[in-house]
Amino acid sequence: MSLADPRYIWRALELRAARQQDSNNKKMDKYIGNRIGMLRRSNNLTDHLAEDVATYLLLWGVMLLHLFVSPYTKVEESFNMQATHDILIYGVPLTNSSSVLAEYDHVSFPGSVPRTFVGSLLLAGVTTLLGPLGLLERIDTAQLVARGVLGTANMAAIYHVKKAIDTAFGKTAGRWYVLLQASQFHVMYYASRTLPNMFAFPITTVALANFILVKSVTSKSPRSARRRRLALYLLTVAGIIFRSEIAILLAAETLLLLVRQRVSLTKEIIPAGLAGAAISLATTVSIDSFFWQQSPLWPEWVGFYYNTVLGKSSDWGTSPVHFYIVDALPRLLLNPITYVVCMPLALATKATQQTSQDILIPHGVFILLYSFLPHKEWRFVVYSVPAFTAVASAGAAWIWTRRTKSLVYGLLSIALVLSTMASFVTTMGLLYISSLNYPGGEALHALHSVASAERNIPKRVYLDNLACQTGVTRFQQINAAWLYDKTEDEEILLDPTFWQQFDYVLAEHPERVIGSWQPVDTIEGFAGLKIKPQQEGDLLPLARHLRTNVSGSVLAKLQELYSDLAHTLRKRVTRGYWPAVKTAPRLHVLKKEPPPVVQEFT
Repeated sequence: MSLADPRYIWRALELRAARQQDSNNKKMDKYIGNRIGMLRRSNNLTDHLAEDVATYLLLWGVMLLHLFVSPYTKVEESFNMQATHDILIYGVPLTNSSSVLAEYDHVSFPGSVPRTFVGSLLLAGVTTLLGPLGLLERIDTAQLVARGVLGTANMAAIYHVKKAIDTAFGKTAGRWYVLLQASQFHVMYYASRTLPNMFAFPITTVALANFILVKSVTSKSPRSARRRRLALYLLTVAGIIFRSEIAILLAAETLLLLVRQRVSLTKEIIPAGLAGAAISLATTVSIDSFFWQQSPLWPEWVGFYYNTVLGKSSDWGTSPVHFYIVDALPRLLLNPITYVVCMPLALATKATQQTSQDILIPHGVFILLYSFLPHKEWRFVVYSVPAFTAVASAGAAWIWTRRTKSLVYGLLSIALVLSTMASFVTTMGLLYISSLNYPGGEALHALHSVASAERNIPKRVYLDNLACQTGVTRFQQINAAWLYDKTEDEEILLDPTFWQQFDYVLAEHPERVIGSWQPVDTIEGFAGLKIKPQQEGDLLPLARHLRTNVSGSVLAKLQELYSDLAHTLRKRVTRGYWPAVKTAPRLHVLKKEPPPVVQEFT
């Protein structure tokens, strides 16, 4: 066939067209495949984003529930709460500082040792940014806002750990971590409370998240080195500024890095420690020397020397060596299946064993060494709760993903779900009881309600010790025309002329108040549980603030329905037995009796 033959030319054109069509089809298939892949990735990204948002909202919502159900504070939180108030109201004086600082609460009530203002300064600064939203118009509401800011920071840190667990143990473990953490009482209840430990908590928790990532992936990458330095830096900052006991945890983590990962002492550990020490020391010494008007001042060192070196912390009570292991940790973790089943399983399973050990060992060493100090409180080891819960979540995920593969895992999965639900119920019960433990805040609120017509008239109010310990802060002193007094000197309190200046008194023991006073109100508080209540009163009494806020009518209706059901069951089924909450008078609101009218006779 000649090349000039039309049939040849036609055949060549056919082949060329076929090859072109085949090429176009391949390009189209590739384009469609890429588009499908992009859509799948987009859908996955959307799903992951939705899950992340839902996860954080769950943590945030549980924290806010604890905050609103129990809005008042106790004496342990008072320094940072009062300092936050004073910074918000009086500001940070750049001129005439001595006279402005004289208005601060810590000048009149300095405490046994100075505390750092760093946390309160940060908290007040962030809270101020929310002013344009109208959240700070009422001073008592500002306390809730400030606490909410701290709680939000702690929830963000916990969420950070969840993301690290997603990488280390898988997303199922991350989901279980959130459920286990959210169902624990202490962390969620105290997340918004201004204890020094809870200012340190978000820092140590973010450090934990970085340690989890380092311990679960290759340790030789530049990213791992940066994470190690950041974690060591954060623990150094938390220990120097907020809580000195974190130095033990820092030492334990450092030793593990040296042994397990052969980390360079000169390239990573020392630079991170020096940077953290330099920045945190410069921060705390400069800020606290200014606010306390003492120079130089490092409050955490003063507290460490006073409580540990001089042993003054023992004045607050001592506990046996096994307290943290036998008492504190089970209460903090709450769900028994976490430490009876999940944690041992994570430590025994080959896939999770190494990472779980590396997470737990430093915290175990920290708790063991800290147990030798005589004075013990659960809050001193609260930084370890996310670590123990992280390992428990690995065990929970191992059980959950195998629930259909064997009867044992199926039963364990059921037990895991039921125990987590029981933990949530227990947490809600503890939250309810805790809401009844703040008679001071309730009493001052009751006084303001009773005397609302006098809010712009100068009045003097005496707040006794119990009131100040159980809810009264400067945030509750809402009447600007009133003067609130917290005198504690026993000699002064025995002077009859002292009491003559007051119009109202909040007193635990009204018989000790000198003069003629008439009772205005009585505030009750939690007084224990009873199994067979004798009276037909409230089986589930609500705190006053829960009865009077915007949801009070709903709660009152639910309380009424519960009481009716309980009374019916007591009468017909349980023969009078039923769990009930006892309350007893805690504080009395007293008003000065007017002087007798002297009648003149002509």
